[in-house]
Amino acid sequence: MGMLPAPLRTAVWAQGSDAPEKKEVKIGFIPLTDCASVVMASVLEFDKKYGIKIVPSKEASWASVRDKLVNGDIDAAHALYGLIYGVQVGIAGPKKDMAVLMTINHNGQGITLSKKLADKGAVDGKTLAALMKKEPREYTFAQTFPTGTHAMWLYYWLAANGIHPFKDAKTIVVPPPQMVANMRVGNMDGFCVGEPWGHRAIADGIGVTGVTTQDIWKDHPEKVLGCTSEFVEKYPNTARAMTAAIIDAGRWIDASLSNRMKMAETVAATSFVNTSVDVINQRILGRYQNGMGKTWDDANHMKFYNDGYVSFPFLSDGMWFLTQHRRWGLLKEDPDYLAIAKKVNRIELYKQAAAMAKASVPKESMRSSKLLDGVVWDGRDPKKYALGFAVKTA
Repeated sequence: MGMLPAPLRTAVWAQGSDAPEKKEVKIGFIPLTDCASVVMASVLEFDKKYGIKIVPSKEASWASVRDKLVNGDIDAAHALYGLIYGVQVGIAGPKKDMAVLMTINHNGQGITLSKKLADKGAVDGKTLAALMKKEPREYTFAQTFPTGTHAMWLYYWLAANGIHPFKDAKTIVVPPPQMVANMRVGNMDGFCVGEPWGHRAIADGIGVTGVTTQDIWKDHPEKVLGCTSEFVEKYPNTARAMTAAIIDAGRWIDASLSNRMKMAETVAATSFVNTSVDVINQRILGRYQNGMGKTWDDANHMKFYNDGYVSFPFLSDGMWFLTQHRRWGLLKEDPDYLAIAKKVNRIELYKQAAAMAKASVPKESMRSSKLLDGVVWDGRDPKKYALGFAVKTA
């Protein structure tokens, strides 16, 4: 196959020797707005075009997603970027070689502070730090998985405001759909999670938005389509077909406001996110409110495609999570950051899937970003970056 020109290769994948080896794929997901491209690929039958059937499988927690991926109970999953990397390096449970086939979305998560804190003036990082100094006690913050994206956004934000996430606070793990109920009964002072649960806390009057994750890092990597390395080796054509179908679905979601509204109606259903449509449909259109009367239009809301930029699995994105795992002492020594990212992020397979879906592909496999504390991440010197922060555990 390698010798054929790209258009012919694409044609051959659709039939004959490059037909999907496994026709039905079970993809795990957690009830979050960003499971949408997996769900829509199935509901709108983008999968059919590539000769497969995607069966979305609703999971209870990220630990369950990890276990089912590792055990082969699901074929792939809508997964936290840092979960896949945590399993790869053996700091998130059983160590297993993993694969990131594509990035599912950028942006669209947030850190919610309890209404009780807001009433005392803690409405953002600066005022939270001031309150914690003024009224010392054990402050508890929840994230969704120890090596996951939400843990890293929470720790980064706290640290950028001079709060050490382990020495100055207590952090606990709570599955996304249970965040709001836990805050309602007073189990936590704040939480970091994906939508729609940040907006749900506001709708229920129990929390306020302290920061959106796109304000921590504009266009940050978030969920990925993850699976085991074994799955890719055994079913490469299926992995390609699955990736192409989800790229298609992401492009469909981002194509128009009406598509986004239809997506919100679909994923709000009991079988998917299980919430009311109005809790999902505001923030996916970039219409934000913080729970204290402030409303704004955010152009950097949740994106699924953005001309192919979102779905590309940049090596530097994967490496960033490892730098934070090192920063917080989850990794005891520096790994070979680039080698791991090249192993996990299947860039060649992604490019083939993108060709099938006729999606554009960025020229570079690394990208540069400035985060909210002014520190630039470009993947060039991960070791120096990981240990260069004033607030760290490593």
